Amino acid sequence: MHLIFSRRHILRHSLQNRWILERTLYIMDIEEFDNYSYHRNDDYNNAQTSALTDLYRQIITNLGEDPNREGLKKSPERIAKAMQFLTQGYYQDPKAILESAMFKEQYSQMVIVKDIEVFSFCEHHMLPFFGKAHVAYIPNGYITGLSKIARVVDAYSRRLQVQERLTNQIKDCIQQTLHPLGVAVVIEAQHMCMMMRGVEKQESCTTTSAFTGLFMKSNATRAEFINLIGKKLH
Repeated sequence: MHLIFSRRHILRHSLQNRWILERTLYIMDIEEFDNYSYHRNDDYNNAQTSALTDLYRQIITNLGEDPNREGLKKSPERIAKAMQFLTQGYYQDPKAILESAMFKEQYSQMVIVKDIEVFSFCEHHMLPFFGKAHVAYIPNGYITGLSKIARVVDAYSRRLQVQERLTNQIKDCIQQTLHPLGVAVVIEAQHMCMMMRGVEKQESCTTTSAFTGLFMKSNATRAEFINLIGKKLH
């Protein structure tokens, strides 16, 4: 029995066995396989990408490297796009995020969203700091979607920041938008600017906190919050 496979037949079955297809096309030397390769479709500001790419290429040159060598040829553009992603919080409205999922609800006990991953940039050295945020509020007629609390954390952390201001911004946004009976925010983070440079303290962790309303006035309420974020209930 003789089996004859056309190029079209091979290409139609490419998703079933990519490895066989690539080896076959290599033997057949089919250049049009490029049309079936993977292409990313990220959304970036083209003008900003171009401007940042030129700047990062110059930075790499000033550091004594060759931006045209193979490993660095596309790095300026990659960094430009990465920085746009890592600072996308400048183009997000945290208040609107909360308002997009506000619901009337007669619930007046503590709501806590803890262990929210935080990734941000220290504005002093442009190095990352990362850790976890614990956020609580006591509703006063309105609640918000739980994911919106995490999105607010992201919107403020995806900027050039200091941890102290980040903590206050999250607190103020929730307080001014939901008007709850109280808000509590605690952030625990490690800062690369004091781990990989400077004092080089690898095990250091910075904790910041901010409170409003009942969390500020009531020692018992604040203690309950601190106790709950320190427990593993799951």
